[in-house]
Amino acid sequence: MDAFEDSVQRLRVAFSSGQTRPASFRLAQLEGLGRFLRENKQRLQDALAQDLQKSVFESEVSEIAISQGEVDLALRNLQAWMKDQKVSKNLATQLDSAFIRKEPFGLVLIIAPWNYPLNLTLVPLVGAIAAGNCVVLKPSEISKSIEKILAEVLPCYLDQSCFAVALGGPEETAQLLEHRFDYIFFTGSPRVGKIVMAAAAKHLTPVTLELGGKNPCYVDDNCDPQIVANRLAWFRYFNTGQTCVAPDYVLCSPEMQEQLVPALQNAITRFYGDDPQHSPALGRIISQKHFKRLQGLLSCGRVAIGGQSDENNLYIAPTVLVDVQETEPVMQEEIFGPILPLMTVRSLDEAIDFINRREKPLALYAFSNNSQVVKQVLDRTSSGGFCGNDGFMHMTLPSLPFGGVGASGMGNYHGKFSFDTFSHHRACLLRNPGMEKINDFRYPPYSPRNLRVLLMAMEERSYSCTLL
Repeated sequence: MDAFEDSVQRLRVAFSSGQTRPASFRLAQLEGLGRFLRENKQRLQDALAQDLQKSVFESEVSEIAISQGEVDLALRNLQAWMKDQKVSKNLATQLDSAFIRKEPFGLVLIIAPWNYPLNLTLVPLVGAIAAGNCVVLKPSEISKSIEKILAEVLPCYLDQSCFAVALGGPEETAQLLEHRFDYIFFTGSPRVGKIVMAAAAKHLTPVTLELGGKNPCYVDDNCDPQIVANRLAWFRYFNTGQTCVAPDYVLCSPEMQEQLVPALQNAITRFYGDDPQHSPALGRIISQKHFKRLQGLLSCGRVAIGGQSDENNLYIAPTVLVDVQETEPVMQEEIFGPILPLMTVRSLDEAIDFINRREKPLALYAFSNNSQVVKQVLDRTSSGGFCGNDGFMHMTLPSLPFGGVGASGMGNYHGKFSFDTFSHHRACLLRNPGMEKINDFRYPPYSPRNLRVLLMAMEERSYSCTLL
């Protein structure tokens, strides 16, 4: 029996009726989403603490405030985003109207992960709603407390004829993917991303894949080790390292490593105390399965800082590894935990070569007091996003697109980019039904003269007088 058939059919009927297209409907749903966040803030914070032991600070900064900010931005700008976009014309179409219309795709599937279970569910949902789509949300079954709120509470704030929440694990997700959707938005691992893309290909469904990878961080000799360590420690151990844009390894000279290790120890102690296991600022690993995987990575290289773990508490200490080999498991898979390997290189060129030999990452970081060094890393590499002299602060700007490239994903979102992702950009030209005489030169019998006239008319030029 297909548990999703009725929901999918109901949403298709709703979209076909045109219910989601008016701006008034979209605004009402966005306002409902905003109320959901405001009225359930404490409940959401409690759920994030239960799932990941997230502090109120991290929950607010990385989950609730970002989601609310996206809602507010869409509410302020929706009317402007929806407007037809006028385009330039050639001589042959000067009396016509040419524009791009942003239309909803139809029925959208959003599959969210467990590491930022609110943010990575609601931020794409904002874009899908703003663009006028019907949506099936599939939250992660691993972050159970947030999943429960999204399934039981969120629907009370949205029109349930146009939105549905699908529950279940891999088996149910596979069943869901057998249905034809008009767009699929997936956030998760490259392995599952390939499964999603293969399922979408059966229906020629377009996809956005927000994946992960190993994000490099180059640290130049010309920088303050303590400043770098402060920023590195914060964005590596934020959410206990379970962040797709966190740095997965550091490349630096042997001399910089000697300075960076004690500076990282200093930062970790200041942030989390002498015993990080009792720090309210440090969360926990999501599950036993992920804990076991991470525990295995602690045997790579040599532990310079941390390395302690407690299986009963799903705790792994903020850890720094040195003497790591490129062939070791910690350098072959995305870590997704509070472990930071340091690898030494002899030069900037060697660091860039090392980065470019590997798959393109979701994010790339470079630290240097010399802006030319940062610029070289930016110019000679490729990644989904880039930040010089800090961590994932580029993700806080809705004016920047967030997404991967190559193995780290395809497509992007945040702010207006979310609206554009969930919109079909329809090319439109409205011509004059009369004045047929001016079209004579394009009809047979053909002649060299008519060809010259037509080619001239088709050239895109600037004209001083535009009638429409």
